[in-house]
Amino acid sequence: MLIILDRDGVINEYDGNYICSADEWIPIPGSIAAIARLCNAGHRVAIATNQSGIARGFYDTDGLDAMHDKLEQLVEAEGGCIDFIAYCPHHPDDNCSCRKPLTGLLDQIRAHFHLDSLEGALMVGDSRKDLEAGHAAGCHPILVRTGNGQDTERHLDARPIPGTEVAIYDNLSKFTDALLSAEGW
Repeated sequence: MLIILDRDGVINEYDGNYICSADEWIPIPGSIAAIARLCNAGHRVAIATNQSGIARGFYDTDGLDAMHDKLEQLVEAEGGCIDFIAYCPHHPDDNCSCRKPLTGLLDQIRAHFHLDSLEGALMVGDSRKDLEAGHAAGCHPILVRTGNGQDTERHLDARPIPGTEVAIYDNLSKFTDALLSAEGW
């Protein structure tokens, strides 16, 4: 199964401030091991992440590459791998097609894996944008309560995403536990 993860707030700590360097990029406890467990169970893992800090001048693509190198090295040290990373470097006002909640990043992932659709894939995120993008691309949306997830959960109660049921887990590790034990899947 293809599992698409948002980055900030799902894999790494996120408090609403821009993460501008590899030193500032700190994994959420258990998230790296969870990714490795997914890989070792035969799942493919891709990342879809909005990174408007590039357009805002907070960091450049070299800085982003350093963050992603750190992520990939940590996952590989646990015995897993990230199959593909898609990111949107644009400012929210740029009207690009890749910034979530639009599906451009997910389209890049679909093309990378030579898939006709993302039907059956899972999209794990901490924001409504992640869930909406995943749903629009045909993925099953999963919310984690880390990062912005608790706020997102509160707002979902008042304004659900039409046509979909969102599964909710405390964090990426708990989602991985449920998926690998086949409870709820």
